[in-house]
Amino acid sequence: MSSALTLQSLPLFPLGTVLFPDGVLPLRIFEVRYLDMIGRCHKAGAPFGIVSLTQGNEVRQPGATESFANVGTLATISHFETPRPGLMMIRAHGAQRFRITSRDQLKHGLWIADVQGLAVDMAVPIPDDLKITATALSRLIDSLQQKADAPGQLPIEGPYRLDDCGWVANRWCELLPLGVQLKQRLMELDNPLVRLELVSDVLARTGIAQ
Repeated sequence: MSSALTLQSLPLFPLGTVLFPDGVLPLRIFEVRYLDMIGRCHKAGAPFGIVSLTQGNEVRQPGATESFANVGTLATISHFETPRPGLMMIRAHGAQRFRITSRDQLKHGLWIADVQGLAVDMAVPIPDDLKITATALSRLIDSLQQKADAPGQLPIEGPYRLDDCGWVANRWCELLPLGVQLKQRLMELDNPLVRLELVSDVLARTGIAQ
């Protein structure tokens, strides 16, 4: 997708997390407003938008106010099942980032927005002083693969671009126990090298990659 992407009336899914491009996010859906939305998106092969909440809860509360970040990530459905009526289990795949230009909440509580696509990360090779971040991630992926019962259960999907700053930074942002606000700021950064440098600092402080 190009940065010129524009979408009108994109359905939004505000969550207490951040989806990064090329990331995966399993979701358990039971609210009526999202059951209908996800069902329509799955049938049409259409994306929806995941945005991080800044106020309110994932499950709608009577009289509560919901607000969310202006930058989110398009999500496509890579796995879909309905184990019983009123419940959907999906696996969402992160695509392009977007910025909201206008938003509206429908009567039944669903948010829709007009959005403008943001530029896809440039492919930036990992400099020598940061290659330890990729090495540590490779070891972690190997460990996860050995423990997983099935490939679809892994929190990281291939292809593994362990030589790319943006891809490695994004995967660490998903895996590390960072606050939602910090993850959001990292996701919004336009420079993937800067994002990886900041992640590298966290890894060094926690002793994961030294």
